[in-house]
Amino acid sequence: MSDLAISRESSEFKKGIQAGISIGIGYFPIALTFGLLAKTSGLSIYETVLMSLIVFAGASQYISLSLIAYGTGIFEIILTTFIVNIRHFLMSTSLNEKVEEDHLLNKLIYSFGITDETFSVVATKEGTAATGYLFGVISVSYSSWVVFSGLGHLIGASLPKTLQESMGVALYAMFIGLLVPSMKKSVKVVFLSILGAIFNSIFTMGHLMAQGWAIVTATLLSAIIIETAEVIKMRNRSVHHED
Repeated sequence: MSDLAISRESSEFKKGIQAGISIGIGYFPIALTFGLLAKTSGLSIYETVLMSLIVFAGASQYISLSLIAYGTGIFEIILTTFIVNIRHFLMSTSLNEKVEEDHLLNKLIYSFGITDETFSVVATKEGTAATGYLFGVISVSYSSWVVFSGLGHLIGASLPKTLQESMGVALYAMFIGLLVPSMKKSVKVVFLSILGAIFNSIFTMGHLMAQGWAIVTATLLSAIIIETAEVIKMRNRSVHHED
């Protein structure tokens, strides 16, 4: 690589770091809360930090905590994480048209760091996004998530035992906080949430399957039904328009 190319990549990396600072700051309270809840859920600080290092997906990590608390098997947790993060296929496909051409290895590395927030920052950047820019954005957001996850666990360890145990309620509050804004924006999300809750209640209260599988099955069934209804609705509109 020439000196000019190295200088350009260095400049793009610095721009990426500057753009990623806002993400890092935004991750601070969420990662801190995750670490705190991970402590109250029984995870060690090593397990907490390792999960953030390997998974790096806020919603999936929060869901994993609840599944771990239920004693759910590893396969159900992995499958649930896959379902929750399946949107990353679409985000990665979109970014592939935005970023500059590069070696496959570099793409594999920075694709790991794609989250809703990093995607938004890179996708809204004017012009083509350089590899250095992506690495800059991701390095800040990734470091913030991992460091503050560990810090949250340390803070949780210093809390009184009774307060640690009561923090389990915060996990459900976090889910509500993530769900309600989406429900306000989309009626489809409202129906999806209600349908998923009904299916999960039927499966668990009827003792038809274990808690972990109930969540996975309810999520899949709800998504299939809602999307099928959406397709039928669009087809009916198309037929009606042609008439």
